[in-house]
Amino acid sequence: MLLRRLIFGIILAVTLPAMQAGAIDLENTIYLELKDGRVTIEMRPDLAPTHVARIKELVREKFYDGIVFHRVIKDFMAQTGDPTGTGTGGSGQHLDAEFSSEKHLRGALSMARAADPNSADSQFFIVFKAAPWLDGQYTLWGQVTDGMDAVDKIKMGAAGSGAVSDPDKIISMRIAADVK
Repeated sequence: MLLRRLIFGIILAVTLPAMQAGAIDLENTIYLELKDGRVTIEMRPDLAPTHVARIKELVREKFYDGIVFHRVIKDFMAQTGDPTGTGTGGSGQHLDAEFSSEKHLRGALSMARAADPNSADSQFFIVFKAAPWLDGQYTLWGQVTDGMDAVDKIKMGAAGSGAVSDPDKIISMRIAADVK
């Protein structure tokens, strides 16, 4: 009996930390519901704490629900977050840039901005494939960890501009910790 407890204790000591390491941080995970399925996003407060905090505020206000993907460029990215759907709107709160050395790999989420690096607001984009020219130029705040197949199915825009007629929209965005 003592040997059995000892073996169980060793197994638990070895496997528990590994199980915990793979645990999802529900407070820093977003569920993005699209017409073709759920997208799971891991937010990166270690890279962009101010942007992640603002995204969380907007998600909890349900700001993004129903907002369209107004600019979608094949083999590049899908952009959303403008309540007017024109690419010129936002939430009204500009954020200072939080650039990092993190790479814009497939599924990375970054803030859209104007020429001023400190002009990001509520608009963001998801890259379809690696975009190294964005590295260190845009605030990267998250990464798709599941559901890129749904992102890949977002309706593409016109060649060149990426403007989308009858665009797909965000059904809902929720912080995983808030989902019952």
